[in-house]
Amino acid sequence: MELCRETPEDEWEVEALLDLCFAPGRTALSSYRLRDGVAAARDLCLVARGAAGEVAGAIRFWPVRVGAHDAMLLGPVAIHPTRQGEGLGAYLIQSGLDRAAVAGVNRVLLVGDAPYYGRFGFAPLAGVTMPPPTNPARVLGCWDWDGITGDVVRALP
Repeated sequence: MELCRETPEDEWEVEALLDLCFAPGRTALSSYRLRDGVAAARDLCLVARGAAGEVAGAIRFWPVRVGAHDAMLLGPVAIHPTRQGEGLGAYLIQSGLDRAAVAGVNRVLLVGDAPYYGRFGFAPLAGVTMPPPTNPARVLGCWDWDGITGDVVRALP
């Protein structure tokens, strides 16, 4: 497995993987509204390629704001169906978080299952609101969220 920073040349393959892994209406999700017109944090976005060069998995990060505070929105994370169950998702998440820490990112949030993401340090964020119709119990964050509340909004381009 080769883990590389996602480049613009990878975009069509990553988008094809996302289409394969998620429902056809994935771009209608509220988290996609936070990404509209905002460039991904390319230094944190990763692609995992198998021995034949195929895209086996990908993770992306997007800058957002919560009140006056910067944060990174983690997601989507996608693993090709033929590679699921190998630990690749956990590897991508931890690798992405490691890169974010080195880059000086102070806080990361996502929408997901607390039992799964808790092992990476994510916990429910009381008072941090994603655009509707997001279930508030699925809004999770890690690192420096003490005292930070408010709506999650797009970062200025």
